[in-house]
Amino acid sequence: MLALEFLNYAFMQRALIAALVIGVTAPVVGIYLVQRRQALMGDGIGHVALTGVALGFLFNTSPVWMAVVVSAIGAVGMELLRLSGKARGDIALAMLFYGGMAGGVMIINLAPGGSTAGLTSYLWGSVTTVSASDITAIVILAAFVLVVGLGLRRQLFSVCQDEEFARVTGLPVRALNLLLAVTAAATVTVAMRVVGLLLVSALMVIPVVAAQQATRSYAGTLAVACGFGVIVSVSGTVASYYADVPPGATIVLIAMGLFALAAALTRPIARRRARRAGLPVPPAGTPVGERATVPA
Repeated sequence: MLALEFLNYAFMQRALIAALVIGVTAPVVGIYLVQRRQALMGDGIGHVALTGVALGFLFNTSPVWMAVVVSAIGAVGMELLRLSGKARGDIALAMLFYGGMAGGVMIINLAPGGSTAGLTSYLWGSVTTVSASDITAIVILAAFVLVVGLGLRRQLFSVCQDEEFARVTGLPVRALNLLLAVTAAATVTVAMRVVGLLLVSALMVIPVVAAQQATRSYAGTLAVACGFGVIVSVSGTVASYYADVPPGATIVLIAMGLFALAAALTRPIARRRARRAGLPVPPAGTPVGERATVPA
């Protein structure tokens, strides 16, 4: 079929595999970041990962694995700084933004034959540059993210909901916070080859926020968010092939359109529920469901 001719190309097959894995993985971490109001954390980690990519070029090693190491160190450092109380979360995040970007630009120019042009595919994503080794790295990192995000869902949810209560119940709050930071770093690295480092946070957050418009539980939100993630990542990758545009921007714009559609369709439901309960009608964009309940 002519409509599916893109499947004949090996680079598109790899890109679609990566998009599928990313679509499932990103919301698994994003749901915790949204819950703890750290929606921009992925952006900060993405900027630090840029330094890791540049170091990969400098030392002639895998930019993906180097980005994993550097972004994990940056995410842990930010979390330790936040937990120590010596800096607010937004200040720590700002330092990740600026330091990561500056470090990446400086190091890539020190690499043999390097220039900022070499970072373009990592910043915005590119369907043609996803290699077989990238797929291997993406699958390994995604497996780690899913094991942590789903296997420790009750503990992570409790920490994100109320750290003090989680601490009283005996949960290792600091260790779980650091594990979540490392998992977020792995997620950013998983998505950077297709979505791009500058836009990866959107794929972690927008499908979750869109799912919250119509769901009332953690399980429901996660399932719908992963479905949305797959839809926007795969459709965005295919659309970028035909339109010859960066896949990251395409994926994010489709995700925003999906969010707007979900908000518009669920708005009448929220109004009816509010009237039935005798409550003020919620403003546009307010999630239909209550805050997600503790996962089973």
